[in-house]
Amino acid sequence: QVQLVESGGGSVQIGGSLRLSCAVSGRSIFSTYDVKWFRQAPGREREFVAEIRAISGITYYGDSVKGRFTISSDRSTWYLQMNNLKPEDTAIYYCNSHSRPDGADYWGQGTQVTVSS
Repeated sequence: QVQLVESGGGSVQIGGSLRLSCAVSGRSIFSTYDVKWFRQAPGREREFVAEIRAISGITYYGDSVKGRFTISSDRSTWYLQMNNLKPEDTAIYYCNSHSRPDGADYWGQGTQVTVSS
């Protein structure tokens, strides 16, 4: 059973930085896992933030975070480096893993990011 555990959230001032981590366990050696970060602010729909493809390593970003956020990974942890944070970045951030070939989706519990002046 794949499990994702996010960490690294917190409160930061405008213009500050945070690095979120998503620790992954229980992966199958027969599957590959694309990883995405999403966020959801109160009263708003879930928003795509960033993705890294397992095989190619190609990354994708939502328009609102391009140039400020960077997704990366090592052997068992995915990261979201967030720079120049703005109040509109305030949300709960979720890590998502999509496995291939079975197409299963896994979610972490979320980590709160709050940006204020």
